[in-house]
Amino acid sequence: MKLAFSTLGVPGLPLPDVLRLATTHGYHGVELRTHPEEPVHPGLGPAERADVAAEFKGSGVEILGLAGYARVAAPGDDEPVLAEIRALLDLARDLGAPYIRVFPGGDLDLQTPEEADATAARRLGTAAEYAGELGVRILLETHDSHRTAADAMRVLGLVGHRQVGALWDVMHTWLGGEQPSESYAALSPHLGYVQVKDIASAEDTTPLPLGAGVLPLAECVEVLSRHNWDGWLCWEYEKRWYESAAELPGLLGPGRDHLSRLLNESA
Repeated sequence: MKLAFSTLGVPGLPLPDVLRLATTHGYHGVELRTHPEEPVHPGLGPAERADVAAEFKGSGVEILGLAGYARVAAPGDDEPVLAEIRALLDLARDLGAPYIRVFPGGDLDLQTPEEADATAARRLGTAAEYAGELGVRILLETHDSHRTAADAMRVLGLVGHRQVGALWDVMHTWLGGEQPSESYAALSPHLGYVQVKDIASAEDTTPLPLGAGVLPLAECVEVLSRHNWDGWLCWEYEKRWYESAAELPGLLGPGRDHLSRLLNESA
């Protein structure tokens, strides 16, 4: 498995500094938080996009994916959501990123679960055709209204398109009460990559160094290894949402070592 980290852990950090962290600490890739607060976002022009792609190529670090914020199950008109997804897909194509991340984002105060599932599936099915033309895959993250693998699979089963897959956030499936073996079994036919992290408890989700909290990272890696899965593990350290959390750069080396140890033990 290859290792990456998300720029959610280094909010607003200039791209050369992000790439320096990746190469210094032995990460193969970076997941780019794609938001106007960040150096990389859909508002970049053609020359800026070319520069970003060249910087990554020159560093030998891969762009794992673009972490966007489109909410595919949200109530409302389809077109604004589809436009947001298309903009992410265009950016991914221009940067050479294989994946974009979308959220479910259903509102179960306004929708039944069946309505949220159908809305998400309809939009993802429509966007999948454009994604196929560009050679980019849309990944639905286990998150918010669809935090478990079982929840995500209700949507993915309706879509049934190879350009739409799953992003397994191990915190959300754990918070939803799933065991890693259950999550993997459900998601494996559709799995793009896996986001790892650590927290103190279900009540305190402030990010911690990998291995310092309660999330079943060893079990997740063991399940993936047992099934010979050879994709990406991406450390999503949510510094942007928790200003009091320790700074990520000083944790990247020990975090890489912890994941490498889990991989060796599970091999």
